[in-house]
Amino acid sequence: MSASTSFKSYFSPRNLKRDFPASIVVFLVALPLCLGIALASGAPLFSGLLTGILGGIITASFSGSQLSVSGPAAGLTVIVLGAITKLGAYETFILAVLLAGALQLVLGFLRAGTIANYFPSSVIEGMLAAIGIILILKQIPHAVGYDAEFEGSEAFQTGDHNTFSALTNALSAISYGAVIISVLSLIILIYWPKIKKLSSVPAPLIVVVLGIVFNKIFQGTSLQIKDEHLVGIPVVNSFDEFTGLFITPDFSQIVNPEVWTVAVTIAIVASLESLLSLEAVDKIDPLKRVSPTNRELVAQGIGNMASGFLGGLPMTAVIVRSSANVNAGGKTKISAILHGMWLALSLLLIPGLINSIPLSCLAAILLVTGYKLAKIALFKKMYKEGWAQFIPFIVTVVAVVFTDLLKGVGIGMVVGVFYILRNNLRNPYFYTIGRNGDKKVITIKLSEEVSFLNKAAISFTLNHLPNESDVVIDGSNSRYIDPDVLEIIHNFKHNAYSKGIIVQLKDIKHRYDVPQLKDLIYTPDKDKDPLSVSETRKESVPHNN
Repeated sequence: MSASTSFKSYFSPRNLKRDFPASIVVFLVALPLCLGIALASGAPLFSGLLTGILGGIITASFSGSQLSVSGPAAGLTVIVLGAITKLGAYETFILAVLLAGALQLVLGFLRAGTIANYFPSSVIEGMLAAIGIILILKQIPHAVGYDAEFEGSEAFQTGDHNTFSALTNALSAISYGAVIISVLSLIILIYWPKIKKLSSVPAPLIVVVLGIVFNKIFQGTSLQIKDEHLVGIPVVNSFDEFTGLFITPDFSQIVNPEVWTVAVTIAIVASLESLLSLEAVDKIDPLKRVSPTNRELVAQGIGNMASGFLGGLPMTAVIVRSSANVNAGGKTKISAILHGMWLALSLLLIPGLINSIPLSCLAAILLVTGYKLAKIALFKKMYKEGWAQFIPFIVTVVAVVFTDLLKGVGIGMVVGVFYILRNNLRNPYFYTIGRNGDKKVITIKLSEEVSFLNKAAISFTLNHLPNESDVVIDGSNSRYIDPDVLEIIHNFKHNAYSKGIIVQLKDIKHRYDVPQLKDLIYTPDKDKDPLSVSETRKESVPHNN
């Protein structure tokens, strides 16, 4: 398929039927998150919206992922807040964002995205479930009208408060108007899609319309929604006023080492978060498409360079927006691109209407998204797959909920790698016992990969084989046998006669025949024929094959 044909297919009626309504859902989810993250980062509110716009239009256009949605990330708020304070001026900070994008571009061209292939599946599943739990815990206060934390917060501890204390405080500060809106929103989100005649209209759009209507109805009553519980985007009255919101970097600070330190930090953290989100989105993609990770780093680099140049925040691929896209039925990247356009148009054309949307109806949308990510069925599925999958999964869930995404995934990775090594140590071979008359015949079939980690297990087994038995050590299935393991096997064969053990080796070379070690063991005369050199080497090493 040519590039032009592929581009045309994005706008086919079949795809647009799914992508258009999905883009509206993602727009509604992204709007308060962009504003909340900008507020928490100590940056202008417009910078959050700008990052969402660029993440949708530019990054999605260059990305190879069909469902991933990029924008400002909650995981970067602490870094951004600290960097703005440290660098002293927002113009200097956005220069660091631009440089971070350039570094991501280099990482993409160096194919650093392949690191994503090493994230264990159980850890990615755990991250998804944890994000779902965080969404539920964080959105309950917004659903009842308690907005102490910014919309989009993922941190467990915020100042003197944590996720659980926020839930307790929310119970004592309930706004009944917000509760009515959120409950009705949840009912619509659950039952609206089940009515076939109505399902063509996105349920989240109905929820937002309902929220705006009830907000107007409740005004002047005891159920009135407070201003702080409404979306609050900057109001611009003209295009000139809109263009005046852009900020350009202070390029005179490019030689400042602190700027480069911030840039490297942002590039590394943003790249890791993007790759993790990309893996997670591929997991929940109904079509099970595999997104090119190196191309994603290039796309994120271009997006962050544009964001830094125009005055935006650093962006990443974001799992909350991406999962909302999947749940809304998005099929191609057009849904992400359109969501960026809706963000821009809402700011230019209907800021007053947008500012009358209650956060409680948007919280209901995120509650449903969280539930779909953290279904009980997922926990049952991981449990049935055994402890080696379930324990890294559950550790990742707990760690992400109580720390943050990167720390939690890091802890999960450590546990996951432990189980990989443990299984590798326990399964270096298959052991069978047969008989040849009165004699035991023991067959040890080595596994596909036999590393130095298996050295102790194989050595223990060989040293505890019964006397006066026949032993067959079969390496026919092995693609790689570590030289240290080969040495143990050949030493065992050489000494086995003292125990009356007859050893037969099948498809196992001597350790000195391993190509990588030849030059270390023997340095031949360069003028000699390679075949004669090989024969000389074999004769110089006593072994009995």
